[in-house]
Parts: sequence; structure tokens; C-alpha cells
Amino acid sequence: MNVMKTDTLAYRGGSFLYSPAEKDAVFTPENFTEEHRMIAATAKRFLEQEVRPNNEALENQDFTKVKELLHKAGELGLLGHSVPEAYGGLGLDKISKGLVGEMLGSGGGYSVAQSNHTCIATLPITYFGTEQQKEKYLPKLASGEFIGAYCLTEPNAGSDALAAQTTARLNEAGTHYILNGTKMFITNAEFSDTFITYAKVDGNAFTAFIVERNFPGLSLGPEEQKMGIKSSSTRAVIFEDCEVPVENLLGEVGKGHVIALNVLNLGRFNLGSACTGAAKYGMGLALGYVKERKQFGRAIADFGATQEKIADMAIRIYAAESLQYRTAGYLEDALGSLYESDDQRLIAKQLMEYASECAVCKVYGSETLDFVADEALQLHGGYGYIKEYGVEQMYRDSRINRIFEGTNEINRLLIPMNLLKAAMKGQIPLLDLVNQAASEMQEPKVDGIGPITRETEAVKAVRRVLLMCAGLAFEAYGEKLAEEQGVLMQLANLGIALYALESAVLRTQKELDAKGEEKVQLKLQLAEALADETLLAAELAARKMIQSAAKNPQLATAVTAVTAELSRLQRGGTARTKRAIAQAQFEAGQFVS
Repeated sequence: MNVMKTDTLAYRGGSFLYSPAEKDAVFTPENFTEEHRMIAATAKRFLEQEVRPNNEALENQDFTKVKELLHKAGELGLLGHSVPEAYGGLGLDKISKGLVGEMLGSGGGYSVAQSNHTCIATLPITYFGTEQQKEKYLPKLASGEFIGAYCLTEPNAGSDALAAQTTARLNEAGTHYILNGTKMFITNAEFSDTFITYAKVDGNAFTAFIVERNFPGLSLGPEEQKMGIKSSSTRAVIFEDCEVPVENLLGEVGKGHVIALNVLNLGRFNLGSACTGAAKYGMGLALGYVKERKQFGRAIADFGATQEKIADMAIRIYAAESLQYRTAGYLEDALGSLYESDDQRLIAKQLMEYASECAVCKVYGSETLDFVADEALQLHGGYGYIKEYGVEQMYRDSRINRIFEGTNEINRLLIPMNLLKAAMKGQIPLLDLVNQAASEMQEPKVDGIGPITRETEAVKAVRRVLLMCAGLAFEAYGEKLAEEQGVLMQLANLGIALYALESAVLRTQKELDAKGEEKVQLKLQLAEALADETLLAAELAARKMIQSAAKNPQLATAVTAVTAELSRLQRGGTARTKRAIAQAQFEAGQFVS
């Protein structure tokens, strides 16, 4: 493989894989403004006062109630945070978008319905609609007068969305496109007014359309009987000679992939936010139960095994929260000035810029939620399996998140493939970076001594190992590396671990610098324990990758180098640190950092 060398690192998105970030350039939850706190409080209050009291009706699929709640959310501005003010929305930043997603994340199927509406069902029009389309649809979508759906998946086109078979042909009069095909698993189908639909014009030009519910030829299949998220309607949407006015073509003919794939990046970010909020809720359920439940004459919160489970939840949530708002800051930098732009090429470029980071948000957030849901149910024992206890529904609702918005496997593949593509285009000097990492691994240097020095060095060590492994993989497979999914998955695991650890460490360093060591003890403990876990996970991922890609004697040399680089940063006392973390969570009765 010919990987060009360049003098500058021109590639911004995904740069965490090969270049350190500056702490002052990273947004953290401690940077929330008063406006951020206000929109978060509004969303939280809506969840607690409107959604939770109606949970039984929602679980029984009372879609009239779902639509009623969506209308109320619209009245409060919770549907219009990402719609420009000129079209009836609030035009808020991506941090606010993340906060609303997090606050509503534990609302089960309702939160899925609202998130789907505000993100992938509305943003295609926000970013790619004509002036007339924006004026017609965005005010209604922002208020809740219209509810939106997103129609991409087909019976034979899931992860491979561009294999869609739905067709569109222009009628003889040139007034309407005639759509034929079926879309599967469409969220909000039962009560949606607009459907962002993808079809191939003349059987080959993948194109987006805005289809209204009352257009002739649109019908719905039966409601899917799902394991969870029951209050979000899921149906097939069927197009049988469906007549769509030409003015409802979205973007350009043949450029539907630009809309479909780029808007999904924000969908993945949004999903990570919702999962983080749901994980916090699940941890709160577990904390409440273990402090009250007694066994052998003691609250089960007093047992070491319980404390470790609670600490592990807190550690992962701290990392998830840190990487989510870091990514929100990046997305705002990329997109904040584009609400009024009609430069669709620039919009598409900026939506794609942080594709790797959004993929991490989706994977790490959904797997954190699944971990918390599983452990919370385990801590409830048999009661966790009973409907009366909220953890049962949470467990069912959580599982879909690893499938939504591209499976976690697809999202994992995106991360190293984006690095490979950037290297092939000469956007990053990958060979230089690999050689530099190898040199530093032979003679590692630790910058200074302080309360978070080891954790900062752990970030550098994981990045060096990742680069070394990427170099080995490229050397072994060259341009055929794209076909080696087992190797790519382990590279992705290294990248995800790196982004999570670096995000948490930078956040902790910022707070340490601002407040001093005494006031950030819990954050330091969370970062320390996360580093402990990450070093072990990174070594496992690296060794798996090396075993797949390398041959003796290179294999033995590479494994020795990885072990030496990561094990030098291991420390004792992890159990003591986790007990302290757990104790802080018990005292607060909820996730705290």
C-alpha cells in the first residue's frame, strides 16, 4: 500500500486516533451555560411530569397518547431545538440537542419517538431542503403539528442501505415521481405526517423525497410486535404507485446518499446521548434498591461485589458523558453557523467531519446502557425480572440501541476505515506516525509528576499501541485490509477505548486546573479506575489483533512491545478506588462525578 507522507495533519475528524487533543479545546459538562441548564431542566421536567405518569398507557401502545405528548413537547420547544428560528424553531446548539436527548433518554419508546422526529426525520429538511420546503414543513415539525418518520431500511437493505430497491420514476407530465417499494421497521409510522423516503430514480439514482401521509399510494403494514420500546410505533411503509410532487424531491437526484449517510451521523450522536441518560436512570434504580434490600442482616450495598458493580457503572457513565459532550462541542464547531446556509456541499462535508466520533458515541453509549441495564437487573435479583420494577422495562428497551442507526458492528468498521481512507488520500502521514509511535514505545518519556500524570500517559500509550497495530495491519494486508473485519474490529475497540479515556482524562484535567486537587477527588478516582480498565482492555484488543495479523517472529516481538508499553502503567489499589467511587454514588443516590 502506498501511503503518502504530508507535512501537516489536515484531517480533523477522527484525529483522536493519531494526535492528542488540547484540554481547553474540549467541551465538557462543566462548561454548560445557563441556557443549557434551562433546556435540560425543561426536558427533565417534561419527562417526569408528562411521560412517566403515562408509562402504562404508552407501554400498551396508546399511540393517541404518544402523539398528544409529542404535541406538548412541541409547545415547550423540545421538538424545535434543532430547527432555525426563522422557521419556528429555537435554533439551539448541539450541546442543547445532546442535553434534551440525555434528559429524555430513559423515557423508553416515547424517547425513541421524539428523538427520531427531531433528528433524522427533521434534519434532512433543515439542512438540505429548499426554501419552500423549509417554510412548508419545518414550522409544523417544530411545533408538533406534524410528526416525522425516516424511511431507509428495506426487507433486503439494512446495513447496506444503498442496496435499496424502492424505485421512483417521473410521470409523463413531469409533475410527480411515482414511488414503488416497501420500507421496513419505520419508527413513528402509525402517527407520522411526513416520511423522509429514499428511492432510486429510474432504478439507479439513489434520491431523497419528502412524502406526506395523504399522498395517494402510501399505506402502512401492521404494527410490529416488539420486545421493547413499545410506545414507538414500528411499521412497514408501503409505496404502490405513490404520487410525490416534483417539488418534494429533497436535495439532488442521485445524491440521496449524501443526505442519508450524513444525517445518520447526528442520529448516532443523538443515540449516544439518550443511552447516557438512560444509563444514569438505570444506575439510580440500582442504587435505590441495593440500599434498601437486606440479605444476611446487611444492606446489599455493603457487600464488596455490589460496590464494584456500582463503581463500574459510574466509571463507564463518566466516560460516556465525557465523550458525548466532547463530540457535541465538535459538532457545534462544525455545524453551528450553517442553520441559514444553502451550501449543501459544505453542509454535507461538515456533517461527515466527525463521523468517527459519532460512531464512538453510538457504540460506547449503547454498550454502556446495556451493561448498566444488565447489572441493575442482576442487583435486583428475581425482582428485576418482574414488570412492577422499572428495571425490567429498561432491560427490554435498551437492547435495540446496538442495532439502531447502523449496527454496532457497522459503526465499529467505520472507525478504522476512516483512518485508512484518510491515509490513502494522503491526508495524514500514517507511516511517520507509526514510526514515531514505535520509537516512543522503545523509550517512553513521562511529562512531569502530578495527580493525573499516569492517566495522561495512559492515553498516549493506548494511542501508540493503536498506531503500532494499525501499521502491522496495513503491512500485513495492504489495500485488502478492508476485507479483514476481525482485525478492523479490534482496531476499532482500541480507538473507542482511546476516545473514551482521553475524553474523561481531559475533562478531569480541566477541572483539576480550575478547582484544585481537593475539590475534584471523585473525578480523579473515576479517571484512575477508567485508566486501569482501559489499559487491560487495550492490551486484550491489541493482542487479539496481532494474533490475527502478524506471524512469528513478528508476533512475539509485537506482543512483547504491547505488554511492555501498557503494563508499565498498571497500578495497585483499584479495589480501594472503586469502593470510594461506589460510596460517593450511594451517598448521592444517583450518578455523580
